[in-house]
Amino acid sequence: MTITRVQLHEVRLPLVHSFQTSSHRKSSLDHILVELTDDDGRSGWGEIASPADPYYCAETTDTAWLIAQRYLVPRVLEAHWSTPAELESTWGKIRGHEFTKAGFAGAAWDLFSQREGMPLAATLGGSRHEVRAGVSLGIEPTVDELLAQVAKQLSAGYHRIKLKIAPGWDLEPVRAVRSAYPEIDLHVDANGAYSSDEDTVAYLRQLDEARLTMIEQPFTPRDFTGHARLQQRLDTPVCLDESVVSLDDLETMIALDAGRILNIKVSRMGGLTTAKAAHDLATAHDIPVWCGGMHEFGVGRAANVAISSLPGFTLPSDVSGSDKYYARDVIVPPVTAHAGTVTVPDAPGIGHEVDREWVAQNRLRHLDTAQHD
Repeated sequence: MTITRVQLHEVRLPLVHSFQTSSHRKSSLDHILVELTDDDGRSGWGEIASPADPYYCAETTDTAWLIAQRYLVPRVLEAHWSTPAELESTWGKIRGHEFTKAGFAGAAWDLFSQREGMPLAATLGGSRHEVRAGVSLGIEPTVDELLAQVAKQLSAGYHRIKLKIAPGWDLEPVRAVRSAYPEIDLHVDANGAYSSDEDTVAYLRQLDEARLTMIEQPFTPRDFTGHARLQQRLDTPVCLDESVVSLDDLETMIALDAGRILNIKVSRMGGLTTAKAAHDLATAHDIPVWCGGMHEFGVGRAANVAISSLPGFTLPSDVSGSDKYYARDVIVPPVTAHAGTVTVPDAPGIGHEVDREWVAQNRLRHLDTAQHD
């Protein structure tokens, strides 16, 4: 297979409800859609879901555009490949920039699945026809407003509630939600906002009383030893997210017992190939996994649904319906959840059509490069 044309579409969509983490608040998102056209005229779609600012990770939308245009597009147009892994090997020497790579890898998997006449989920080895979805709720101005958001999402049938926490917004909101809903699947995510000193470890031990499913990424990404110390002191499982970018990172997590649950984000790990390998390794070590999200548009969300169909994804994943985030998504039909469950598409590829007109209306910039241009 060869790619004859590569297009990049940077698109901005407003969020239906602004979202605040430990680092910042956002009311809209800018993501880059990758469109690869093969020699038979098929288009495969992937999504570079990097943040606009360097708070979650070092990558941003602007760095992704630069790396894509300067380094990945030329390699893709020169490559001859039969599997996504073969295409990914063409950019193997590029260090980092996992979100950018994930967008191109996603488009390759979509094309490959279409050519095989199989749904993306089946191509990856998925066995579920539907996946359980959870929701992630940001930091709200007041605890009452947070409780209102929790009530709204539970009434929609979602199976798990994740709360963003940060110093100054942790024990009080967590206790309030647990008091109001004693039996729900509840976990928290700090996005690395805490230091790993002894006082903080002792403070975070108070979260055990809330009977959380997990505490996700309390410390900075490279602080494996701090996470290991915390895990030794907690009954609640520690879940790593930003810390695990590669399979080597996962091996370190396992060796140090720095986490007992893994959040697999396709974008963070450079694409579906590495994400699937992480699933396989974690499953072999009896580590539960779930699929985290980056508020993806429908293209990336469909890829998340597909990988969540693999057997090791035993916890609810961040694959909630598109309407939780966007009044109108870039795919048709949008991803929908019914009673907190999302059906895995059975059409070839990602199983959705891209709404080209809507993409064009919301596009901030566009790159169109063909062979011999």
